[in-house]
Amino acid sequence: MLDDLFAAAKAPILITDARPIGFTDLAGTAERIDVLIDADGKVAAAGPGIASQAPSEVRRVEAKGAFLSPGWVDLHTHVWWGGTDVSIRPEQCGAARGVTTLVDAGSAGEANFHGLREHVMERARETIYAFLNIGSIGLVACNRVSELIDMRSVDLDRTVAVIEANRDRIVGVKCRASAVITGTWGMEALKLAKKIARVVDLPLMVHVGEPPPLYDDVLAVLDPGDIVTHCFNGKVGGSLLEDRTLWCLVEQAAARGIVLDVGHGGASFSFEVAEAAIAGGLLPHTISTDLHQWSLDGAVWDLATTLSKLLALGMPFEAVVKAATTTPRAAIRKPTDGFLTRGAAADFTLFDLVDERLEVRDSKGRPARLERLFEPRRTIIGANLVEAHRHLPPDGPKGRAACPNCGWLQ
Repeated sequence: MLDDLFAAAKAPILITDARPIGFTDLAGTAERIDVLIDADGKVAAAGPGIASQAPSEVRRVEAKGAFLSPGWVDLHTHVWWGGTDVSIRPEQCGAARGVTTLVDAGSAGEANFHGLREHVMERARETIYAFLNIGSIGLVACNRVSELIDMRSVDLDRTVAVIEANRDRIVGVKCRASAVITGTWGMEALKLAKKIARVVDLPLMVHVGEPPPLYDDVLAVLDPGDIVTHCFNGKVGGSLLEDRTLWCLVEQAAARGIVLDVGHGGASFSFEVAEAAIAGGLLPHTISTDLHQWSLDGAVWDLATTLSKLLALGMPFEAVVKAATTTPRAAIRKPTDGFLTRGAAADFTLFDLVDERLEVRDSKGRPARLERLFEPRRTIIGANLVEAHRHLPPDGPKGRAACPNCGWLQ
C-alpha cells in the first residue's frame, strides 16, 4: 500500500494508427484513429489526427494498423488462487493475455467469498467480478468434494447476505447442474439457484454437462439474461448433435434472451458441435475460456486462442470480437459503450489478426489447424500499459491430454 502512495506519476499514453473495432460510440467511419490517455488513466482524446496534439512526454504505442477494441472480457474463469485446488492466478489469464476483465465462475461460495475478494480481486490490476456459487464452499476441492452434495451444502440466507454486501463485485449466481456434482439431487440444486437469482435480481450461470439434469430441462428453468455455459459441449446426453429436439430448444432459448456461452474448459467444448451450430446459424453470444489448472496447459491456453478457434469454425470476425467485448459486459450488466468518450477510464486491447498456422485441440482431444490467430499486443487498463501475447504450454503446442469428462490432466 505504501508503494502505491509514493509511486511516481505515469506519463500519458498515446496509441497511434489503430483500427477501431467493437466500439458502439465511435462517431463517423474512421478507419484509423489515435487515442490519448492522460496520466490518470482517463481518455483525453480519440479520433483521427490526435497524435499531432499530444504532449511531448508520452508513452507512445505505434499500432501500425493493429486492431483496437474495448478490453477483452473472459466471462468464465477460475482465479481464486490458493482458495481452491482448481484456480489459477489472474496474471496467468489476464492483462498479459489481452484480457482486462475476468469473471470468476463460481470458485467461491458464501463461506469463502471474502477471501477471493480480499486476496485476489482487490490486488489484481485486472477488473475481476464473480458469479457466486450456490454451494457454500465453492470449488475448494473441485470434483473431489462436491459443493452440492445435498441441501446441507446450501445456506440460502447467508448466500443472499453475501451477495447484498458485495454487489460491486458479485454479478450473478453459479450452479453446476451436472450428475458428477449433484448426484441424485437432480434439478433441486438448480431450482434453488434460480430462486436466489430471482430474489437478488441477478443472472444465473448454469454449467451443463453430464445429465441428469438434462440440458433440455435446464433451459426450461431459465429466464432471459441467464447464461448457459459449455453450450457446445460434446458429452453424451448433452450434445446438440444428438437430439434435434434439444437443438430446437436451444434455438428457442437463444431467441428469448438466454445467453449461450462457450466456456471451453478441459472437458466442455467440441469442434464438431460448435462447427455444426455456427453453420446452422446458432452462434454463441459470449466466448469464454473456463481457464483453470487443468485446462491452462491442456486444450484451452488462453482467450486469444479460443477466439481463434471460433473464427476458424466459421464465426465472423466482427461477431467474435463482440463476443469477447461488449456482449459479455452486457451479460453482467456493465456498460457497453462510452469507451472512447473523454474522461472514460481507459480499457482497451490492442491486437493483430495474423496469418499463422497452429495445431490445437478441443476438449475431446480432436485436433484442428488454425490459419489465422488473434494475437494480443498491448493491454491498457487505466494508466497501466501491459505487453501481451498468447500463451503456449510448456509441453508444446499439443498440450497435455485431459479426461474428456472431468478435464483432469493425465
